[in-house]
Amino acid sequence: MTVSKATYSEMVKRASPNSKAGIDTLKAFVIGGFICCIGEVLRKFYELAEFSRDDVGLLTSVTLIFLSAVLTGFGLYNRLAKHAGAGTLVPITGFANAVVSPALEFKSEGYILGVGAKIFAISGPVILYGIAAAFIYGVIYYFLR
Repeated sequence: MTVSKATYSEMVKRASPNSKAGIDTLKAFVIGGFICCIGEVLRKFYELAEFSRDDVGLLTSVTLIFLSAVLTGFGLYNRLAKHAGAGTLVPITGFANAVVSPALEFKSEGYILGVGAKIFAISGPVILYGIAAAFIYGVIYYFLR
């Protein structure tokens, strides 16, 4: 069956959903901003508790990661991500979700071949290229110093 380019373009147009980029961008901005605001509230809380500056950053990150992992475990983070898109992907909470989701999905296959083998399926490339980039930047910084 041969289809002309015009006919094919018309078929694609009918089958493709309309883009909602504007509203999707707004949702990502608002929900991602809200996650960051939660981080700021946590940071202020830890500052008021008189932790050192380094500990405040560490405790804030760990708390956000923990909350994301718990929400992922209950299936709430993925529901939020359906609406927020990149708004939940970009903050540190998105990385925690990317580690916990495969672990939960493949736990029925066992701890070794399920959880252990699949836990970094999504986040593994991020870790790999993050470490590689840090190494390259470190070498460049060393020689330019």
